[in-house]
Amino acid sequence: MTDVARAAGVSKNTVSLALREDPRIPEKTRKRIVAAATRLGYERNPMVGALMAHMRLGSQSGFHATFALVNANHDPTSFTSHPTLPAYVAGATARAADLGYHLDPFWMHNPKLDGKALVRIFAARGIRGALIVGMMKENRVPSHFLPVVERFPCVVTGIRTRRPALSFACVDHHMLTLQAVERALAFGYRRPALVLDQVIDSLVEGRFTSGFLIGQQKLPANRRLAPFYQVGQAQDNPSLFLRWMEKEQPDVIFTLYNVVRRWVGEAGLKIPHDIGLVQLEWRQNQPEWAGMNQHNDIVGQAALELLASMVRNREFGVPTFPRGHPNR
Repeated sequence: MTDVARAAGVSKNTVSLALREDPRIPEKTRKRIVAAATRLGYERNPMVGALMAHMRLGSQSGFHATFALVNANHDPTSFTSHPTLPAYVAGATARAADLGYHLDPFWMHNPKLDGKALVRIFAARGIRGALIVGMMKENRVPSHFLPVVERFPCVVTGIRTRRPALSFACVDHHMLTLQAVERALAFGYRRPALVLDQVIDSLVEGRFTSGFLIGQQKLPANRRLAPFYQVGQAQDNPSLFLRWMEKEQPDVIFTLYNVVRRWVGEAGLKIPHDIGLVQLEWRQNQPEWAGMNQHNDIVGQAALELLASMVRNREFGVPTFPRGHPNR
């Protein structure tokens, strides 16, 4: 680094800042330093760089930056009232505290705040990026929120977005369902079935269905049952589900919905004696259910870590190549 500083006519500290693309160093100077480093064959040791970054953080106070925690659900109270979203929030909040970040909550659908207003608020409060939690009805960022994702680094949890595609942290829904089917078959079940709202499956780009169908490949064709997607309609007309049950004769059902247990009871079946029931998003307040724990708190932690790394790397706006952190 001394040789680079001498060749560029600057101090070693200036070289260090320039090679980290610190905005305090003018672009013209940074280019001159990078050119000198390249000419001299200088290569930064990544382990030393990571250690120095950790030391710099340790030398500061416990607080490093503020991130926006954006409730993307249409219910403004979902961070406390929703059955699964509080786990994402808890994980992200705990990890933010560990790393020295503050989370400032916002509601994406606040009629008083459009994207432009949020950009101004973020800038005024020194908010460096946004963690988006709770998209349940669509995997596209609402048009009114686009000014935020175009200006700030953003990470979405739970799903992957399109138009635009943002960096994300979510469960691998395909692998989750595939493993559930494989475990059921290992326990001796022979007619597994999937009961899922089509909207939810579309939200995760068919990954629940894909895992289920791949798991079925181990079965003969006459035991590969058609999924039941009419959950919404069956809420008003349970006979739709009962007719499907009579036709397909499943011996174990994979689902996300508590109401399926009631429908199975209405069909005159007892769990687990007559039929198995597996929750694809098992929660601690449902110990009587068999299920797959999606560990949404860990997803929240991973999302926070991904956002922090994007901010440290000065990644702004919609990424050309979104990064993902799938969790099984």
